[in-house]
Amino acid sequence: MQKVLIALACSTLIGLSGCAGMDNKSSKVEATPTTQKQPTLNAEAQAALAAAQADAKAAKAKNALWTTAEDALKAAEAAAEAGDSATVLKQSAIVQAHVKLGMAQLNYPLIPMGN
Repeated sequence: MQKVLIALACSTLIGLSGCAGMDNKSSKVEATPTTQKQPTLNAEAQAALAAAQADAKAAKAKNALWTTAEDALKAAEAAAEAGDSATVLKQSAIVQAHVKLGMAQLNYPLIPMGN
């Protein structure tokens, strides 16, 4: 059993070391021309994103931020960078709903384990 674990650990390290030498071409940043206009969000989407970020920050401070809310916040922020107001509104609503549920979960009684 011990030999199997050692062999598994060695093969994992060999696999990881092979990935370390690969060039990451996606990390190169290309200069964008300044003549392109950045897409902008409408006022409703900006307000929804700001509210979602504030709610998520408050929930994180109380350790009540669900991973689904965090993922939706990242999606909303990415959509904001792309200028997609509809997606920002949709994802911000998900963030706020999941934060509300996470905060309500703090009030649930603890369930004792065992006898």
